[in-house]
Amino acid sequence: MHEKLSDNPESWGRYPRCGSESRWLERVDAALPAVTGKKLLPFGLGRSYGDCCLNDGGVLLRTRTLNRILSFDRAKGVLRSEAGVSLDEILKVIVPAGWFLPVSPGTKYITLGGAIANDVHGKNHHVAGTFGCHVNQFELLRSDGQRLLCSKEENPEWFNATIGGLGLTGLITWGEIRLKPIQNAFISLETVKLRNLEDFLEVSAASDSTFEYTVAWFDGLASGCNLGRGIFMRGNHAIDPSLNLEVHSDPGLQMPFDAPNFLLNNLSIKAFNFCYYHRQQRAVKKSKTHYNPFFYPLDSIGRWNRIYGKRGFFQYQCLIPFSAGREPVRKILSIISASNQGSFLGVIKTFGSVSSPGLISFPRPGITLALDFSNNGSRTLGLFRNLDRIVREARGRLYPAKDACMRAEDFRSFYPQWEEFGKFIDPAFSSSFVRRVVPGR
Repeated sequence: MHEKLSDNPESWGRYPRCGSESRWLERVDAALPAVTGKKLLPFGLGRSYGDCCLNDGGVLLRTRTLNRILSFDRAKGVLRSEAGVSLDEILKVIVPAGWFLPVSPGTKYITLGGAIANDVHGKNHHVAGTFGCHVNQFELLRSDGQRLLCSKEENPEWFNATIGGLGLTGLITWGEIRLKPIQNAFISLETVKLRNLEDFLEVSAASDSTFEYTVAWFDGLASGCNLGRGIFMRGNHAIDPSLNLEVHSDPGLQMPFDAPNFLLNNLSIKAFNFCYYHRQQRAVKKSKTHYNPFFYPLDSIGRWNRIYGKRGFFQYQCLIPFSAGREPVRKILSIISASNQGSFLGVIKTFGSVSSPGLISFPRPGITLALDFSNNGSRTLGLFRNLDRIVREARGRLYPAKDACMRAEDFRSFYPQWEEFGKFIDPAFSSSFVRRVVPGR
């Protein structure tokens, strides 16, 4: 299956612009294409926001043609598929059978291989850890022709390096994951109005023991006593025999063009944030909702990244460890508010103590913030430098799957395991991201 994707694809943030060749992979048992003098990088659906899925001047190995589900044990909840199968396609198979993804990011339009390579996380990190925690095994094809079966028991060092390894250790051809049983396709949801950051910390701590899924939207432009105000969402899979296992439908709306750059400005974002916060009148609201709008609200609009115009946008996602206290988070929110570059897509969540097998995976115990910013050139990059300083001083880190601006010295500081990980990089593989943060790679 060849989708209508460009031979020179973009990342989801549409920045930076890169030029590369594409080679479509037809079979999992085929050898890697022979190329001379160019580096390889797997590419699935391009939902990474920055340049970890880009390979300027190199070759992208297009995996979407590796699109077969190989086996599904409906009794045990174990699924094996080729690496190019999307989470969207997996959900359409497993939900009607009473199973769900063990961990899901904010979009279902990523491939299984991409979920493993970026060790994605979701709203249930505090109880389930990352996606990699639920991977049984996968096959890794190296450029020298080796095919390594990787699991905790077999080639465990390659297993740990490839989970969260950003596609640099070779090509994942197929993977096998453990699923989560569900009774129906719905979530029992509570939404709680938060007055400020202190409210978030209090509600989050009180929710983690009784709710599997927790996350909050926050108003990035709020300041003063309202700093960090937002809406906290907490939920569990519904236990109700009257509800069905209805699978999601495809998006009915598409963003048909690139929006003009003036559309997203301080006034329009302020208006959106004000309305979104005040639309809930009660302090706590209870409801039942289908999994699709709960996990994937932005998937309801195809190509929503066009809202940011041709210049694209950045997502800045950082982690502040609990050991640093709440002051670094307060400083980050204050700087963003004062910059007047706030986002209408601001998310804050706590990570738990479930360790990932991934050698350079992003999550660890702490508070993570993620915000989208229009690409306003040096003005936006200057804001990120100020935020980077706070993250660095707090001994936090940035998320490579969302990054387009991290400096090399910061990457080495954020990921001290890099030296060990570097031993597992396939000599024929590289990416725009790794060449930026580790010059010479």
